[in-house]
Amino acid sequence: MLKKTLLFSNKCSLTTKHEQLVIKSEKINRTIPIEDIGFIIIDNLEIYISISTLNKLVENNTAVIICNKIHLPNGMFLNLNSPHIQQELFKHQINASIPLKKKLWQQTVIEKISNQGILLNKITNKTNTLNFLASKVLSGDTSNMEAVAASFYWKSFFEIDFKRERFGNYPNNFLNYGYAILRAATARALSGSGLLNTLGIHHKSKYNAFALADDIMEPYRPLVDEATYTIIQHYDEQELNTEIKSILLQVLTRTVYFKDEKSTLMVALQKTANSLQQCYTGKRKKIKYPKL
Repeated sequence: MLKKTLLFSNKCSLTTKHEQLVIKSEKINRTIPIEDIGFIIIDNLEIYISISTLNKLVENNTAVIICNKIHLPNGMFLNLNSPHIQQELFKHQINASIPLKKKLWQQTVIEKISNQGILLNKITNKTNTLNFLASKVLSGDTSNMEAVAASFYWKSFFEIDFKRERFGNYPNNFLNYGYAILRAATARALSGSGLLNTLGIHHKSKYNAFALADDIMEPYRPLVDEATYTIIQHYDEQELNTEIKSILLQVLTRTVYFKDEKSTLMVALQKTANSLQQCYTGKRKKIKYPKL
């Protein structure tokens, strides 16, 4: 079943009753079954949510994302008790060898560059060298083909003069919002597969609680890029308003394609997370990533 994504940007209260999320404001009084909810984004500093509601949502493996005063995702609540064999899975992840992690990162970078190539070809109607660059990725990406590909990709992507920077000018704000939602969705899937988000394959920082999510989301980033490109084609607005956020949130329901099946992004992320878990336990050798 496709889980709902709920964005709350107006003042309201969120409580729970009979396994239902109860939403109350001056204009709204409605309920939604908690089991139907995959993500909640709280984007107003005056929203009230009860602790019992948070617990119910987290038990349902719902990612609860809170935004800061400039309306960007700032933190999230995740389930820490999904699989019953959590400790065993943690051990496999912690003890993963450096060669294994280098191979997994190589696969991840190849898939990211390939997806960038597919999208760039789609929006420019021109062939590009990204598939060739993907074929040159070494174990651990020691020659940093990811950066080489990114430089070419962003120079060719938008018709406007653009530099990809975390705190850069428009449309970086749209990309940042979309990536933050994608990061939360990836973290939810990894947590649901019993993996530690703090232990990355490639990303390493003592200040990064979601290093693994930052690794695994890489091949999925072009979905956000595509949504941002579409917004720019249809809207003159350069600020993040509710309508643009809603469009970016629709990335979570996008269809992606594996070799023998198609699925929504949320389901695909779970498949990817489960395959990574199996790589750590020695049951498979490749992470399962989709194509755009």
